[in-house]
Amino acid sequence: MSQTPGAEHLDRYVMRKLPHVTILFWALKIVAVTLGETAGDLFGITLQIGYVVTALVFLAFFAVVLTVQVRAKRFHSAVYWAVVLGTSMVGTEVSDFIDRGPGDGSAENGIGYGWGALVLTSLLAIIFLVWWRTGQTYDVEDIASCKGEILYWVAILVSNTLGTASGDWLSDETGLGFANAFLIIAGIMVVIIALHYLTNINGMVLFWLAFILTRPLGAAGGDSLIKPVDEGGLGWGTLWGSATLFALLLLLVAYQTLRVRQHPLEPLPYPVSRRTGRPQQPNGAVTTQVPCTRTSLGVTAELT
Repeated sequence: MSQTPGAEHLDRYVMRKLPHVTILFWALKIVAVTLGETAGDLFGITLQIGYVVTALVFLAFFAVVLTVQVRAKRFHSAVYWAVVLGTSMVGTEVSDFIDRGPGDGSAENGIGYGWGALVLTSLLAIIFLVWWRTGQTYDVEDIASCKGEILYWVAILVSNTLGTASGDWLSDETGLGFANAFLIIAGIMVVIIALHYLTNINGMVLFWLAFILTRPLGAAGGDSLIKPVDEGGLGWGTLWGSATLFALLLLLVAYQTLRVRQHPLEPLPYPVSRRTGRPQQPNGAVTTQVPCTRTSLGVTAELT
């Protein structure tokens, strides 16, 4: 008698490696990408390390923390947000390279903000097509396969890069400036939240729109912190601005870590292809523990 594909794994579960999407998630995301922006200015401008060296340092950091995250067997808040921070820093450098070209970015040797955003949007669309073709779940909270997690991080890297390009275009080429750009993006975020609660628009679409927009929102917020007072900023500078954001990120990560220890994340069903039903390679530790009732980290504001 033939057995349904994946039936042998029905009593097995996979430890969750990605967090629930809550208000705490979005707070951490905004702080992480804002820190990525100010850290880039700190290394490249204040410390005068240079564009190429800064890019290599950020790329090395991203490669290390991503490797640790992929090899981990369960969710670790510090590792997860270190990878998000890494995608923000690398995304900034990649966006500058595409839009402005090599060198110090002062010469217009790149393809420009508009074309850069178009290229990155097309790349993100291809990633989501591959996501669908490989049978991965579209629910970013329920990713339990190795292939699904890799696609998740690639999508996050491209999303943060696209967010950087879009933010640069909005604040620079339109002449709005970082303060007005911040208000516009914040307004769009409010609209997305309203659409989530008041409409039946696909949650994945809203999640990735919000994810992309938090990058320019953080960049505009970072500029508001570090720019001189006579330019409309608070005048904290790149060093104190980055130090403050880093301290805030540590506090939020510590809080999330404490919450997870008090209320462990429930395991996920063993991953199977959404298209064929066949089992896939899990990305975390496999257990026979029966999932408990879902526990959210803070007040839930899910866009999935």
